[in-house]
Amino acid sequence: MPLPVPPTELVPSERAVVLLSCVLSALGSGLLMATHALWPDLRSQARRLLLFLSLADLLSAASYFYGVLQDFKDSSWDCVLQGALSTFANTSSFFWTVAIALYLYLSIVRTAHGSETGRLLWAFHVISWGVPLAITVAAVALKKIGYDASDVSVGWCWINLEAEDRVLWMLLTGKLWELLAYVTLPVLYLLIRKHIHRAHEELSEYRPILSEAHQLQRRTSVANKKLVLIPLIFICLRVWSTVRFILTLCGSPVVRMPVLVVLHGIGNTFQGGANCIMFVFCTRVVRTRLLSLCCCCCSPQPPEAPAPSKRGESQRPRRTPNELPST
Repeated sequence: MPLPVPPTELVPSERAVVLLSCVLSALGSGLLMATHALWPDLRSQARRLLLFLSLADLLSAASYFYGVLQDFKDSSWDCVLQGALSTFANTSSFFWTVAIALYLYLSIVRTAHGSETGRLLWAFHVISWGVPLAITVAAVALKKIGYDASDVSVGWCWINLEAEDRVLWMLLTGKLWELLAYVTLPVLYLLIRKHIHRAHEELSEYRPILSEAHQLQRRTSVANKKLVLIPLIFICLRVWSTVRFILTLCGSPVVRMPVLVVLHGIGNTFQGGANCIMFVFCTRVVRTRLLSLCCCCCSPQPPEAPAPSKRGESQRPRRTPNELPST
């Protein structure tokens, strides 16, 4: 019988930080979905894809929260259930993140539109939900999901470290898609940025006669920054998980270093919060509407004007609705 795997102990402060990250990610995903529901005119195709990514991130944050809160010690039934949910949601999040980048590339660079984007959306649904579901069902059926001693997680369950083919299943249930995303996202976003920059240069000779030249230049600058930040933030969040995965395969004791454990916990659970910062708080039109909504909810209602006396009414000429002053 194999010896029990020595666990990576989580101190209360580390657990509190990761739990807070889960809560913030869930709130961020919820806010993204709320903006989609509140303002129909903002429901572009790209933001629809972002809605599905937010759903995956919300499920991921909820399952991680339960896992960190429980801090499993063996492969119990709820450990397997939590591991299956987080595996499905996390893998789906990878696929939707790449799907958004691919959609933007095809729409902006290849100018795909109409029926092409409709078929593309169906393909994204089949792949981004179907492939993670098939992998997760197979992993559960073959009893590959279970207690992992927090060496490749932070309190939650994933692939059982005592499984003989655990490396293969770690790759299939997340790491392979994570590594592919490290390459795919920067390439796609750099190609989009290069295309926008080239189009901006072609219009530069007409800029003196354009009335909205300054506004166009500012919007292009903001878009360029976002196209650099999106893959950069994704890599900065996810790289700690990859580092601990490699250290676990090498059998290095550094995998239990508290800083690495906390960074891994935040990186895996905060994707929804990062998307909210990028696509709500750093998107001017959404931010402005959100602030206006908050101000309307917080500001007191003005008191109603007293009804005029009958004497006053008789002395003033009555106005028709067309003559009333506009607000």
